[in-house]
Amino acid sequence: MNDQLQSPTDEKSLRISLSGFDLVNSPRLNKGTAFTDHERDVFDLHGLLPPHVGSLDEQIKRRLEALQAQPNSFSKYSFLRDLQDTNETVFYALLARNIEEMLPLVYTPTVGEGCQRFSEIWRKPRGLFLSYPNKERIDQILSHSRYDDVKCIVVSDGERILGLGDQGAGGMGIPIGKMALYTALGGIHPENCLPILLDVGTDNEDRLKNPLYIGWRNHRIRGQAYDDFVDVFVQSVKKRWPHVLLQWEDFAGSNAARLLARYRDQLCTFNDDIQGTAAVATSTLLSAINVTGVPLEQQKIAMVGFGSAGIGIADLLTKFLQDKGLTEEQARNRFYAIDRYGLVTEEGKDVRPEQLPYARKEQEVRGWKQPNGEITLLDVVRNAKPSVLIGVSGQTGAFDEQVVKEMAKYSDRPIIFPLSNPTSRSEATAQDLIDWTEGRALVGTGSPFQPVNVGGKKIPVTQTNNSYIFPGLALGIIASKAKRVTDTMVKAAAEELVRQLPTQKDRHAGLLPPIADARRIGRLIGEAVGRQAIKDGQAQVADENALRRELETNIWEPVYVPYKLK
Repeated sequence: MNDQLQSPTDEKSLRISLSGFDLVNSPRLNKGTAFTDHERDVFDLHGLLPPHVGSLDEQIKRRLEALQAQPNSFSKYSFLRDLQDTNETVFYALLARNIEEMLPLVYTPTVGEGCQRFSEIWRKPRGLFLSYPNKERIDQILSHSRYDDVKCIVVSDGERILGLGDQGAGGMGIPIGKMALYTALGGIHPENCLPILLDVGTDNEDRLKNPLYIGWRNHRIRGQAYDDFVDVFVQSVKKRWPHVLLQWEDFAGSNAARLLARYRDQLCTFNDDIQGTAAVATSTLLSAINVTGVPLEQQKIAMVGFGSAGIGIADLLTKFLQDKGLTEEQARNRFYAIDRYGLVTEEGKDVRPEQLPYARKEQEVRGWKQPNGEITLLDVVRNAKPSVLIGVSGQTGAFDEQVVKEMAKYSDRPIIFPLSNPTSRSEATAQDLIDWTEGRALVGTGSPFQPVNVGGKKIPVTQTNNSYIFPGLALGIIASKAKRVTDTMVKAAAEELVRQLPTQKDRHAGLLPPIADARRIGRLIGEAVGRQAIKDGQAQVADENALRRELETNIWEPVYVPYKLK
């Protein structure tokens, strides 16, 4: 613990050194009206607080009513950010108890607007802005004692925020939001979480011209200078916290995969856009297969958007297909990857090396081509007749009526996942997909949608939200004290979510469990990931009993405990 607070051996109270104004202005320690009369005596709080001594339940009720009175989602997002910077216990208790209502406000889709307007609402420091001009100061910045208890970091450079593109320093909204879910859904103590924004400039002219913009006013640093800056950051992190978990978030596709590949063997690290998205998309697809009854190895999968996220999904599904007895080549042959210039083929335009394992042979698809030589999604649907359509393109309306109706000709229950965020970037709306398939489509979306009308009945739409995966994945990594994050650990997270699917017992159930169960599922995923870390030789706990003890130690409940003077 840092020098402001200290856990006694019984862990039923905290010894702290702050008092008076400093104490009530510490979001981690503030209890507001819930400070007891005795604590008000000991910590010089009389007069600073109104005389009423309240409870956490009362505070949650008061804040929930105030939140619900806000006029729109962005106002609610801003309200919750202020609450987080005022009283973390109330903030996390409010989230954990009302996760279905809170999740769209603290994360997708509202966090997108939060990043776009981050400079308008920034008030108090949370996390770290590491800017390029401060390159030589990174060691010094990280060295402060307030960061002694950090166990996990979420870092972004703000270049590819959801489907909204470059938001510069405003991208800090993403690491803050992710870390909030580490705590609310994974139970990881906020003291252990550090959001970081690598501010290397922005190419968003609207941000650069905005007099309120809080970031470094410079166009993005690229090339070797960028790589050198990221390396200084990583080496500083490794030196400061040798066993920390580092999660990469919302880096541009050109950087996301290569940075993960560069550093995954140097420290404990993963990329949620690649690996978390893959895990939840795979789990949701397997749930849809429970409904259709058509085995995974018989599915044909069209993937629209074949950057790091699309390749990540394909790679994980390939491993699940291999579990079904297919060779790696046979598994990859189940995919039709569509990127910027249409279907990815061996001799196609701008095909990147990492896409080649999924490229179709030219002779196979020669008759599919348009006059310009490209093969569109519609061409793929007409010729390959895929049963699954997954979108991670960020292209609004990419799944149009003609494509979807054509797909529905060949499949009784087409599986269609428009996964791009936020809602404005979704490849299709849930209701359109239902209408165009006469209610037959099995739909999973990246952003939340209102229930769809199916034959006069309102049916909830499954949101394939990474929040089912990454909090538990992080918990398992931390509890097992893993040295590295292996592909099999990510696969173990997906497999545990599959075991929790409602469609295992009821084909008419939702494709994923209620998001209200996410905290319980996070605990189960954490244990599954920890067990896999032990199997992979990456864990630094002795056995599964030690793992379970570490899990209990690392799960924090947002409740007040008594304070004693340090």
